Amino acid sequence: MVPDHQGGGVMRTDLLTEPVDGLDEALAAVDAFDRALVGGLLRPQPAQATGLAGLADAVAGSPLAERVAEAAGKAAAGAAGEEHLVALAAARTALLGSVHDALTARLDEATGRTPGDVAAPVTGEPTAPNLLAAARSWLADLARAGWQGLDHELVSGAAPVVSAMLPDPALRRLATLLDGFAAELAASCPGATLERIPLRRWADLWSRAMLLTLPGAAGAPAVATVTGRLLPLGVDLHEHATAAQAQVHAVFEPADGGPARLVRAGVAVPKPDTVVGAGVWQLLRPHLSLLAAAGEGLAMELTGMPVTAEGDLLWNDEHARPGAAADAFATARVALAGAAAAPTAPLDRHPARIALPVFLEGYTVQQDGDAVAFALAGHRLTVDTDRIPAAGPLSAEAVAASSACIGLLRWDTGAYLLQPLAVETVVKKKTVAVHAGAWAGGTTDKTGLKAEKAATDAVTVLRERAGRLLRK
Repeated sequence: MVPDHQGGGVMRTDLLTEPVDGLDEALAAVDAFDRALVGGLLRPQPAQATGLAGLADAVAGSPLAERVAEAAGKAAAGAAGEEHLVALAAARTALLGSVHDALTARLDEATGRTPGDVAAPVTGEPTAPNLLAAARSWLADLARAGWQGLDHELVSGAAPVVSAMLPDPALRRLATLLDGFAAELAASCPGATLERIPLRRWADLWSRAMLLTLPGAAGAPAVATVTGRLLPLGVDLHEHATAAQAQVHAVFEPADGGPARLVRAGVAVPKPDTVVGAGVWQLLRPHLSLLAAAGEGLAMELTGMPVTAEGDLLWNDEHARPGAAADAFATARVALAGAAAAPTAPLDRHPARIALPVFLEGYTVQQDGDAVAFALAGHRLTVDTDRIPAAGPLSAEAVAASSACIGLLRWDTGAYLLQPLAVETVVKKKTVAVHAGAWAGGTTDKTGLKAEKAATDAVTVLRERAGRLLRK
């Protein structure tokens, strides 16, 4: 909740707990289809046929109706061709897109923020139709076998397709998706022995990949350029065993006096599994100077910086220079509420993609064991402390002791959650800000320095070994 006299409006937290019309029905149809993929569509059982029919019924009032009804009938009879599986993937994606839109509209209403314009689809030039067809064939085989029918022979069929796609920049997006998906499936083989199957995740990856095999579907986003001042709000860091990704959320103020808007700038890098915690910043910093500015509390002056219609800055250091000091909480109090949200690309409309920057204060902290929640105006908002990265000083304890918070509103497991990016708390009778990305530009903190040194040693050893291999 942001007091009006500080430049914001009051968040309607009650709207975040009210049911959204049609949401449960749409998700139920998606879940039923996802369960149909477990046993495969080669010889579907009656329960699978019911799930397929439910998906068709859910889009009966849309332009997809006729095509999906035919596809569901063919799949229920075990006679689905690739074109039918594409139609089913499209119906599932459309349903989750409608869920995304409904949840986002509710967030816009709750925060009083101006919604972004609908992003027009961008279609690329058809490229390498044979490779796209090969990828589509492999994905169709997956759907027919089902997750319980997975084996290494089936999964390995993606390898030659991925190898052929990677050299082509226009196909790299799909190639990367297929490569990661196949690796995840390979680690789960044989499917018949799986005790737990990530139904939503694997169906998400399958349907997205299936649609990207359509010629022209993986078009590059529309790009413009912007000039003005960039005010960082916080850094969202994701760390995995072999990769790390950082995304800076910020408010952009155009130099021409136009309306402020929410933007993002991100970078992803591969990493060895020995580099953990604060050490990942060493891998990320060279690729995104904005990280140092965010960590040091500086604005950035942009001149002709490329940006997509969805608000993603295509970062290039030649178009940016460090600006004056810019306190993230001052930005949040004064500018965040009036910044327009960016639209979402059609294929990216998914509940998991929701991440709206918000500023909250005047809340009461509620704790139940490790669980933390903020109570605002009589309504409870769960705080997702599991998303706080280890590569920074922000902790669940700091969140529990906070009086103000910058975070990302997300939606998961049927409810809105708050992911903290930074909090204000009292230390030795003094209000201080604690940021998840505080170590992005470097740190004097003992824990951070120890992790940085360990990362430096690990990277040095790996480079020496790689050099020896290359010399042989």
